[in-house]
Amino acid sequence: MEGNTQKQSWWKRNWKWVVPVGGCLTLVVIFIVAIGSIVYGVSAAISDSNAQKDGMEAVVKNEQVVAYLGEPIETNGMTGGSFNSSNGFKTASITVPIKGPKGEATMHIEGEGVGDTWSYSTMQVFIESEDVIIDLLANEDPDF
Repeated sequence: MEGNTQKQSWWKRNWKWVVPVGGCLTLVVIFIVAIGSIVYGVSAAISDSNAQKDGMEAVVKNEQVVAYLGEPIETNGMTGGSFNSSNGFKTASITVPIKGPKGEATMHIEGEGVGDTWSYSTMQVFIESEDVIIDLLANEDPDF
């Protein structure tokens, strides 16, 4: 005998595994988005700092760096390091990957400042392919 049995809906048949898996995946996605947002926010704050702007200005004016990398010189990826601000006093120790048509390099900057006025103890470009370090503070412009 054939009975009148109704087939259960997909939800009624599968809810026992959909709810835990869907909930866990949602938490994982939220966690990944939160971490990504934090990393992006910190990187953007460092990239917009006066330290990086002053460093890039010094790089494009330095004849040795331009000879090794060519023109135009621009950033090449995410800036790393530390940037601290307390009661208006700021310190920075950052590493900025840079590139030009002829090659790539890494700029390292250490400095401190108040507002827009900064003093740098280190501002160097390391060109790994040539094993050369160029000190951007040697023969520096008095504006730095």
